[in-house]
Amino acid sequence: MAYARSTVAQRDFIAESPARTRPGFFRRFFDALMMSRQRQADREIARYLTNSKFTDEAEREIERLFLSTPPRF
Repeated sequence: MAYARSTVAQRDFIAESPARTRPGFFRRFFDALMMSRQRQADREIARYLTNSKFTDEAEREIERLFLSTPPRF
């Protein structure tokens, strides 16, 4: 098997897309939705803990409340 060098020069065709300066609409919307849900969960946990200490029982109750119920969209 012989090796012959090609006469056609190799060219790198890399399409460069301009870098985005900020996330797109749907990413910002999703992030805002997730932050809203997180703040709501934090408020409910704080309200639950106002009258009790953070014990193992309280942690289990919070997990039961938040992990067993379907999301309310």
